[in-house]
Formats: sequence, C-alpha cells, structure tokens
Amino acid sequence: MDSKQSSELVFTVWRQKPELIAPEKPTPRETKFLSDIDDQEGMRFQIPVIQFYSKNSPMGGKDPVNVIKKAIAETLVFYYPFAGRLREGTGRKLMVDCTGEGNMFVDADADVTLEEFGDELHPPFPCLDELLFYVPHSAGVLNCTLLLIQVNYFSFLPNVWLFILG
Repeated sequence: MDSKQSSELVFTVWRQKPELIAPEKPTPRETKFLSDIDDQEGMRFQIPVIQFYSKNSPMGGKDPVNVIKKAIAETLVFYYPFAGRLREGTGRKLMVDCTGEGNMFVDADADVTLEEFGDELHPPFPCLDELLFYVPHSAGVLNCTLLLIQVNYFSFLPNVWLFILG
C-alpha cells in the first residue's frame, strides 16, 4: 500500500480516560532553571514521537499497559523533574517546578492493523492525528504535563502496540 492509500485509511480509535501517572514515591519539591540552550524561544513547542514495539515473549502474558505505567511511576522517582511543570519566571526564563504531579497517560485500541498503514513507517507518519489523542489543556508548554504517553493496541495484531510521546 502506498502512502496515498494509507492517508485515506479509515479506522476508529477507542481511548480510555486520560490519567496522571505520578512518581511511585515522594520526590523533592524544588525549582530547576533550564539552561540557556534549553530555554531558547524557538524551542517552546512539543514534539510528537511515534514508536512501534512488538510483544516480548519473556513478558509472559503481562499487560504492556500496566508494565509501562509501573515503569513510568518508578522512573519518575529518579527523574522527578519530568513529573513537574514548566513555569515562566522573570524575563521569560523557563524553570521546572518539581511538583511531582506526574505525566498524562492514555490507553487506546485501534481497529486497524499495522500492515494497513503500508510499508513506510517513518515520518511523516500517515494518520498521526487520528492515532494521537488530544488531551484538553495539554498542547501547551507552560503549566502542562511534560510528557503525554499513549499506548495503542492494533487490531488482529495482539503482539504489536504503538507508543506515542507528545
């Protein structure tokens, strides 16, 4: 299937209610200023990342969604600034307010197979807007979760899921 056909693909995605995944344990409450490189005006936007993973046999039938959610909560203990929110200070200087609130997580199912997207699974990915869920008040940079993670299961391919970071 060529990219023109895959861009005309019609399918439905059913999503669970978005939820915040907070660090598993309490984290320091502090403010960390971004470096001048990270604080450039032209870098104040989100970048969607799309990744495909196949089921790993050693998982022994474990639900990938639960494994990923647990891993996020454990990881945020050590990388706790990612559980905070970007704030803007004097002179528009960006800082991370380490609040420990967590990151947005969405679990979804799509009634389409990976093969139906065609052979070329690289940017620009067809149907990204249909797959990626817009969580209200999450598209900005300031005062929003730093990561929006969505896991999509594809039809007829229980061994493949999509992992989207926004």
